[in-house]
Amino acid sequence: MTTRIALIIGSLSKQSINRAVAEHIAAQAPAGVEIEEVQIGDLPLYTQDLDTESVPAYDRVRAQIKAADAVLIVSPEHNRAMPAALKNLIDIASRPFGQNVWSGKKVAIATASPGSYGGIHAGLQIRQSLQMLGAEVLINPEVFLSRANAALENGKVTDERTAQFLNKFAAAFYAWATA
Repeated sequence: MTTRIALIIGSLSKQSINRAVAEHIAAQAPAGVEIEEVQIGDLPLYTQDLDTESVPAYDRVRAQIKAADAVLIVSPEHNRAMPAALKNLIDIASRPFGQNVWSGKKVAIATASPGSYGGIHAGLQIRQSLQMLGAEVLINPEVFLSRANAALENGKVTDERTAQFLNKFAAAFYAWATA
């Protein structure tokens, strides 16, 4: 049986630290796990005015999250908060009223930052929003990766200690997601 994971990268940058971290975690997936990235850069800003209309980009991300057995969110922190594009996705997937695709969904969150706090503010804010929406959020282990840029070389995680830390998180996440 295949386990489907929706991968959400909170950064829109192609050279993102978080994309490199997400790719490292995704590369640890065991056999039988299929990962599909949920693209968020093309999403129009959420407004309740569109709840009665079919917006193809909204429909696409809602369907991807709904079809997934679990979701992995890897995100930076913007001004001590979750990035606007990620918040927009969370809102889109929770609406229209009564059609919240987060409810009961297994979600793991990892944040990475070049700063010393590792995106902890964003990570906790993401968790708070998703728990309020009824998601089952993995809280042990957690990843708030500080000074993450120092662990990368050419867009890959090359620092052995960081790789081991992320591998431990990945193993716990995949075991939980496939259970």
